[in-house]
Amino acid sequence: MDWNELYNLGLGLFEKATAFFDEALEMKPDPEACYARGYALGNLGRWEEALASYDKALEIKPNYHEAWYNRRFVLGNLGRFEEAIASYDKALEIKPDYHEVWYNRGYALDDLGRWEEAIASYDKALEIKPDDHEAWNNRGIALRNLGRGEEAIASYDKALEIKPDKHVAWYNRGYALDDLGRLEEAIASYDKALEIKPDKHVAWYNRGYALDDLGRLEEAIASYDKALEIKPDDHEAWNNRGIALRNLGRGEEAIASYDKALEFKPDKHEAWYNRGYALSNLGRWEEAIASYDKALEFKPDDAATFYNKACCYALQSAIDQAIQNLQQAINLNPDKYREMAKTDSDFDSIRSHTQFQALIQE
Repeated sequence: MDWNELYNLGLGLFEKATAFFDEALEMKPDPEACYARGYALGNLGRWEEALASYDKALEIKPNYHEAWYNRRFVLGNLGRFEEAIASYDKALEIKPDYHEVWYNRGYALDDLGRWEEAIASYDKALEIKPDDHEAWNNRGIALRNLGRGEEAIASYDKALEIKPDKHVAWYNRGYALDDLGRLEEAIASYDKALEIKPDKHVAWYNRGYALDDLGRLEEAIASYDKALEIKPDDHEAWNNRGIALRNLGRGEEAIASYDKALEFKPDKHEAWYNRGYALSNLGRWEEAIASYDKALEFKPDDAATFYNKACCYALQSAIDQAIQNLQQAINLNPDKYREMAKTDSDFDSIRSHTQFQALIQE
């Protein structure tokens, strides 16, 4: 029997269970039957009916903490997150030592971006069950989202002390170390995650990014390649791989990598920009300009793109177009691009031109 058959069998059982509880409730309203009916309906994805069934159970038995707890799952699926948290709170009023509720309440608050409250909820779960590695891990995520990197790492370390093969905690720890600029440690942490789960695409990708930042470009490319073996449509990995190749002077390969990124995400302005930069380095000015124009279709206010277009035109002694694009770059970021143009050798052919001098002296 395959998974589809098992799934359909399960749905059939829940349908039968619902019909059974409907019959039972016709004879006698019963909170347990209402609860069980809500559970079956929830598994069938019939959220509104499931909610009504839990509410009926709570009308009969207001202190039914399991019903308050499961009700939150239905509300979450209906996108009513604030009500879901209120349902957790009701369960906790009745049973304050309900560890799973504190944990899941933290998770719900996390999803809402209420990270301080989420951490407080995870802390309550950990008071009751100090060896809950999931709570330590998720607490770390909330701390990292608040920019409290060192505390996040300590939380991941607690998770790993309890469950050393928890690849997600190794990965998250690497991410937090990366945020702090501790790149060698981050790579070591990603490597631990990949020892346990070699097909974790995002760990290969972030490992590549960290290696890139360290200037270990060949290793970075190899890491991006591993990420792309697992997820060939990762436009970010193709784009970053292109940057690493360009920095190694492998311009044609870089352009091919940007083209792959754009195959999967044609509106990725960074890839069009980077492609233009690589073409410009190869002296293919017209192609570079065309690529920059595509970047500007998707991000019309990108000063760097206007500036690099100006450079391409200046290198062809196309004075009017060079001035026009440099003017756009300076309008968008006067301090940066006026100063850059003063010493950039790409503008040597038009440096004595009156309009160029007016732009850089303004």
